[in-house]
Amino acid sequence: MSAAVASHTGSSLAAVGFDAARLTTGDIVSRSPIDGRVLARLPSVSRADYETALGRSQAAFSAWRAVPAPRRGELVRLFGEAVRAHKPALAELITLEAGKITSEAAGEVQEVIDICDFAVGLSRQLYGLTIASERARHHMLERWHPLGPVGVITAFNFPMAVWAWNATLALICGNSVLWKPSEKTPLTALALHTLFESVAKGFAEAPAGVSTLLVGARPVGEWLADDKRIALLSATGSTRMGREVAVRVAGRFGRSLLELGGNNAMIVAPSAKEDLAVRAITFAAAGTAGQRCTSLRRLYVHGSRYDAIVARLKRAYASLKVGNPLGSDTLVGPLVDAQAFEAMQTALAAARAAGGIVHGGERVNVAGHEAGYYVRPALVELKGPIEASERETFAPILYVFRYETIEQSIAANNSVVQGLSSSLITQDLSEAELFLSGEGSDCGIANINIGPSGAEIGGAFGGEKETGGGRESGSDAWKAYMRRQTQTVNYSATLPLAQGVKFDVE
Repeated sequence: MSAAVASHTGSSLAAVGFDAARLTTGDIVSRSPIDGRVLARLPSVSRADYETALGRSQAAFSAWRAVPAPRRGELVRLFGEAVRAHKPALAELITLEAGKITSEAAGEVQEVIDICDFAVGLSRQLYGLTIASERARHHMLERWHPLGPVGVITAFNFPMAVWAWNATLALICGNSVLWKPSEKTPLTALALHTLFESVAKGFAEAPAGVSTLLVGARPVGEWLADDKRIALLSATGSTRMGREVAVRVAGRFGRSLLELGGNNAMIVAPSAKEDLAVRAITFAAAGTAGQRCTSLRRLYVHGSRYDAIVARLKRAYASLKVGNPLGSDTLVGPLVDAQAFEAMQTALAAARAAGGIVHGGERVNVAGHEAGYYVRPALVELKGPIEASERETFAPILYVFRYETIEQSIAANNSVVQGLSSSLITQDLSEAELFLSGEGSDCGIANINIGPSGAEIGGAFGGEKETGGGRESGSDAWKAYMRRQTQTVNYSATLPLAQGVKFDVE
């Protein structure tokens, strides 16, 4: 790798207590999207290693579930403080291995810190219900109990935050965790988990194996999906992957939490504020080089505003600095690899063949980083939907359409098989309320006057339809990591039966 990238990688890993010199052999190869060079090689866990890890995780769960929830929250609090102290090094690793620009990488680490803060408070709020009983001198309760070992499979584009969304909630709920990171970003996972382990070792109540890192490729994910000892498998990735995971987990009557593809839309209404709309569109579509599951991919602009908005977008796109994500003025870093670049070019070719007008989309040469896949974000003007616009391409492609009525635009928003995020830019209260109503967006996330990306951890994150239906992070998403138990207590001397049933026994 280049001397600069090597130096950054080694110093960032050393900051969290890991020696980069150990990462020279193995079948999992970490490459930097910045220049295509190898950052490290890590060995996949063997089946024997996996079995050992599962045994330790089961034993850890048995001990951890008995620890009071506020004490479990204290471990998460200490971990959050450690992440806060190491934020620059962790963010730099995300940039080096995932290609995010520095501000977005720092923002991802901040998400880890934020969800730790959220989980700490939640550890004192795992509330059940008291329920009125129809029987005299009885009371009923709803209580929530720890579930068991939780498997977490994460994708490359948020290599730290998504594990934290799951792990912090799973841990305060009393579960143990097993993490299989993307094989494209094993170093960021190793760094964050090394930091967690260092905190856990100094926490008396934390058993060995309360969280385990399982580096590997597809087989490791399959082991987790098929393993009856995994109480819940949370998987983030493509719809194709989720469809396979859902079937395998359901086949053993397990639980799955799926965060899959998004094909997110924005509607720009006649009353929209133009400056706000252009900024929201540009960040949502071009930020993270279009590699967020919430990235903006379809734009519906009212006919009265179409020409002005598209003209502004062309200028904005042309001004975006594409380059090395370590640069302080870079706004668009590289695609993760050649496969992502080829998928983008295939989609653009299909759009041209269908009569679409394509602006941008070409590869950008970045001096000294010619092996990296840098691209100019693309705007594609279409008269109607095509196959390429109805599927998710993980790249900065924005398909632009005209619409005439709010009902027409909502129908277009809802027309795809994905249902993750959506937004409407308007100053019309009636339009906003319709969009947010049961007749409006069918997505798990619906926004007014912001883009579809950039969710905060306070709200449950996830989507409908082929996005999988899962919910992570805030709100009451903690319930996915626990089992519900309804309890009835009779404190009388008799045994009245529910619904007035008579069953007298001599």
